[in-house]
Amino acid sequence: MSDWDARYSARTGKMRASEVRELLKLLDQPDIISFAGGIPDPALFPKDAIKDAYAAVLNENADAALQYSVSEGYKPLRQWLVQYMASLGVACTIDNIIITTGSQQALDYLGKLFISPGDTILTTWPTYLGALQAFNAYEPHYDRLIPEGGNMTPDAYRANARAAGGQVKLAYLTSDFSNPTGETIGRSDRMKLIELAHELDIPLIEDAAYRALRYEGENAPSLLALDIECEGHIDQTRVLYSGSFSKTLTPGLRVGWICAAHPVISKLVLIKQAADLHSPTINQMVIHHVAERHFDAQVEKARNHYRQRRDHMLNALARYMPEGVTWTKPEGGMFVWMTLPDHMDGAALLARSIEQIRVAFVPGAAFHADGTGRNTIRLNFSLPDAEAIDTGMQRLGGLIRSEMEHVRAQP
Repeated sequence: MSDWDARYSARTGKMRASEVRELLKLLDQPDIISFAGGIPDPALFPKDAIKDAYAAVLNENADAALQYSVSEGYKPLRQWLVQYMASLGVACTIDNIIITTGSQQALDYLGKLFISPGDTILTTWPTYLGALQAFNAYEPHYDRLIPEGGNMTPDAYRANARAAGGQVKLAYLTSDFSNPTGETIGRSDRMKLIELAHELDIPLIEDAAYRALRYEGENAPSLLALDIECEGHIDQTRVLYSGSFSKTLTPGLRVGWICAAHPVISKLVLIKQAADLHSPTINQMVIHHVAERHFDAQVEKARNHYRQRRDHMLNALARYMPEGVTWTKPEGGMFVWMTLPDHMDGAALLARSIEQIRVAFVPGAAFHADGTGRNTIRLNFSLPDAEAIDTGMQRLGGLIRSEMEHVRAQP
C-alpha cells in the first residue's frame, strides 16, 4: 500500500514519539553522560531474590504460572497490595485492585475508560510525558491544573471545556515527587484538589509511581486516603490510585496496579479482557514472592542509595550552575527540574550539549500539554553515579554559562 497515512484513524494524529524513549537510545553511546531517562539503578535490582522467586514459582506452581489467568490479577498479589494500601491509610479489598502491565498501561486504560474526543483533562504544567502520550490517543483537550488553587474556578474550567467542544472529564497529577519536577503537593493543597474534583464531579487520577522514594520531610496522606476520610468508604471515592513496582523492585517485569472504587475496577477488568486478557501470570507471581519477603528492605536500600545521588546532584548544581539558573530541591523521587533564563531553549541547548559536551537531558517543553516551558529541562539523578553527576554538571554549567555570555555580548 502506497499511502498508509491516509488509512490510519484520526486519533493517530495526536500520537507522538516520546522524547525520553528516543533519548534512551543515547545510552548505547559510552561517551554520553545521560541525565535523560527516569531509570532505576540496576545495581539495586534484587537479582538473587528474583532468581529464587522464578525457581520457586516454577518448581512449586509451574502449571498456574504458565497458564492463562484472571484479568483482575494474581489473587495473592492483590491480597498483598490490600495490606500495602492499608499501610498508606487506604482501607480496601481485593475487589478494589486490578493488576496492570506497568502503570503506563493503567494510564492508557483510564484514558480509554473516561475520555471521549474533545473532552478536557486537567493536569499540571508540566506533567508526566507518558500520561500525555497515553491520553492523547483518545483526542482530549487539556487545561491547566494549579494545585495551589490559582484563579481558576469550577465554572471557568467548565466554560473552557465547553468552548473546546466537550466537558471536563478527569484530573491527573503526581502528588509525590512529580515527574518531571520532583515537587510534592502539601496536604492542604491535596484537599483543595479533592474539593475541586468533587465540585466538578470528575475522577482524579493519583499517579503514585514515586511515593515510596521519600528521602526527607514528612509524608502527606495519599489523595485516595484523604478522599476516604471525606467519604467514609473507598467505593464512594473518586480518586483512582495508580501504583507500580518499577521504581521499588524492578521495571522489567512490568507490574503495576490501580486501586479504586469497585465499580471503576469492574469496568477496567472489561477493558483488560479486551486488551491483553491479563498481565503475565509468572511475572505477577514472582513480584508477589519478592515483595512478600523483601519489599521493605528493598525500599529502604533504594532510599539510601538515591538520597546520596540526589545530594550529589544538588551539590554539583550549586557549584557549577551560573547565576540566573534555578532548580527544584526534591524531597524524593528521581528528578530535578531546572529553569533556564527566558531566552534559552531547552531543545536547542540539548542539541549543542550532545554535540559539544556529550551530556544528555530532556527538554522541558515535552512535559507541557500546550508546548510551553521551552526554557526548562529535566535532569535525572537515579542512574548516573557521583563521578558522572559531577562531571556532567560541570560540563553543562559551563555550556549554559557560555550561552548566557553569548547573548549578553549581542549588540
